[in-house]
Amino acid sequence: MNLKNFRFDVDADGVATLTWDMQDRSMNVITEEVMNELELVIRHVASAPEVKGCVVISAKPDFSGGADLGMLEASSHRFAQTAAVKGEEFARQEFFDGTRRLSLIYRELETSGKPWVAAISGVCLGGAFELALACHHRLVSDNPKTRVGLPEVKVGLFPGAGGTQRVIRLMPTGDALQMLFKGEQLKANAAKAMGLVHEVVPQTELHDKARAWILAGNKGLAPWDDPKFKPPSGRVYSPTGMMIWPAANAIYRRETQDNYPAAKAILHAAFEGLQLPMDLALRVESRWFAHILGTKEARAMIRSLFVSMGELNKGARRPKAEPRAEIKKVGIIGAGFMGASIAYVSALNGLDVVLLDRTQEAADKGKMHSHQLISGQIAKGRAKTADRDALLAHITASDDYAALGDCDLVVEAVFEDRTVKAETIRKAESAMKPGTIFASNTSTLPITSLAENFSVPADFVGIHFFSPVERMMLVEVIKGAKTGDRALATALDFIRMLRKTPIVVNDSRGFYANRCVLNYVREGHLMFMEGVPAAMIENVARMAGMPVGPLSLNDEVALDLAWKILQATKADLGAGAVDPGQEQLLDALVNKHGRLGRKNGKGFYDYPEKGAKRLWDGLADLQKITLDADQLDVEEMKQRFLVTQALEAARTVEEGVVVDPREADVGSILGFGFAPFTGGTLSYIDGMGVGEFVLLCDHLAKTHGPRFKPCDLLLDMAAKKETFYSRFLATKVAA
Repeated sequence: MNLKNFRFDVDADGVATLTWDMQDRSMNVITEEVMNELELVIRHVASAPEVKGCVVISAKPDFSGGADLGMLEASSHRFAQTAAVKGEEFARQEFFDGTRRLSLIYRELETSGKPWVAAISGVCLGGAFELALACHHRLVSDNPKTRVGLPEVKVGLFPGAGGTQRVIRLMPTGDALQMLFKGEQLKANAAKAMGLVHEVVPQTELHDKARAWILAGNKGLAPWDDPKFKPPSGRVYSPTGMMIWPAANAIYRRETQDNYPAAKAILHAAFEGLQLPMDLALRVESRWFAHILGTKEARAMIRSLFVSMGELNKGARRPKAEPRAEIKKVGIIGAGFMGASIAYVSALNGLDVVLLDRTQEAADKGKMHSHQLISGQIAKGRAKTADRDALLAHITASDDYAALGDCDLVVEAVFEDRTVKAETIRKAESAMKPGTIFASNTSTLPITSLAENFSVPADFVGIHFFSPVERMMLVEVIKGAKTGDRALATALDFIRMLRKTPIVVNDSRGFYANRCVLNYVREGHLMFMEGVPAAMIENVARMAGMPVGPLSLNDEVALDLAWKILQATKADLGAGAVDPGQEQLLDALVNKHGRLGRKNGKGFYDYPEKGAKRLWDGLADLQKITLDADQLDVEEMKQRFLVTQALEAARTVEEGVVVDPREADVGSILGFGFAPFTGGTLSYIDGMGVGEFVLLCDHLAKTHGPRFKPCDLLLDMAAKKETFYSRFLATKVAA
């Protein structure tokens, strides 16, 4: 056999080993070529009398990340091209056959008559884990980095190569559905406890144990191919089944608000498949998979959360002429919550950190934050005491600016005040070695004006982390008017070292993410002042696809901060730049009632020491009128929440703040949770059609005010029938 992506060997005992080792990739992935070779090997193993069985193992640290989603994205484009030439019926059949091929290959392996063993170490996800599930025995190593799972739902898909049908037959139905809905990566012992793998073995014994299972005479028969097989939870139409499926449907609707077709397809495929023999069940799954792959939600999510995010993570916006920055030691000024969190993630990724504050006590308190975070991981079994010792050894707490002298990058994260930041910048520069890049972590203050306090503005850049830093994956890099390529490249290299996703934006008040999210919060405030019940505001926002309601979000970031931002905007841009209704509401909450948000236990919500938060009983007193919830247009409310953010994103493109639609989309999902099923703010507009979006904006502007008026860029794009990706990304890729 002529194999490029695998090595195939048969030992003296007749046990074959198929070693997956793609030479041109750092991680094995499933491609058309891989499928061709796998099919060839399966047929050889099945027909060769000297082969007793086959072990599948990886030569790389990880087994495989699954299918190349770029391949799936391309199949959708091919469908449109084929339909135009040969007709839609022919194209649909070709599309179905193509998307079903991997499922058929795995079924051929499963029914080959020879035993197959998956020997897994490291990451084994998606289509790769579906390969393992088709094997008759599954071993995973005790390597702490071993993870298995089916995360397809997170990019708008679902397991379409037999995953739903095998998982639903291996686990109790409720547990299986929960696993498929969440798409989580499971550690070795958890996977074994759930019945997804058979054994956890030492890394050094992985291959030997796999061979031994075959040599012990075990048969190549899947449990569901045994006529006596019964699903763990019994038949669908049974007393047990009737307790499971109605509840599962209710949970699906509660968690997704019916916004994610892939999650609904999981329910369908599992429910229908359990009532059929395996081959028919797999065909049903394939039908649903082909349907989902063709949805606009799947296309948008694959593009933004896989293709675009992967390109940004690999440095799509990094100046290519700049050499890789050598960053070993980072100085962080400001040991408050934000600075201490940046120190934690930096040390966690192997960087030495100087954590500086005005007093040694404050600096030590900031370092203690890292101690608390890693201790929490230890308590959950995700880290060891030795990990905490190693982490803390990377952090030096100090009150002396001289400690910044040997740092390769300095990040200030002090109070959001121009005067305080200016003084900090000047003090830091006097202690830094020449040529060191200085970054300001600011959420609203323009970088260009802050850079005036630094003698070399070309070496000054903005790095905006989102809170909590250890959980938020997005980092906004802000180019000031004079920021140079070396500063930008250094910032992007630093973010990559922290394993976070960067977007690059040009300088403006609020940059990109905060401009959009502040519009979202404002819309919630204005709805409240219109008389919409607070609970309805929160619930409809979640129905629209947002992770939390605008009132809850405002509590999290602090109401007094929202008040300060409003007043700063008013001072800089004039009274016309703020909405009087929003100002009246925040004034009442913050200044009259002392409600600052979660941080003091009272905001739009009350936060009791014990029990769940609840909306403050006094909210209704702040409304001049209360509207009847049954008379309100829920669909229009949902549109208001999404349109106000997407429209602001379009304005940032018009102003040149955002120059790459990939960054707007990825940034909106990772940074503030903009309805992921849309693909992000600009994909939301493109998916609707710019012309339709403009009409919707006009309607909302007439009904709710000029804040919804479409910008000139949108009007021009609508007239030319353009999309953001056709107008802006083609230019960016060509450059």
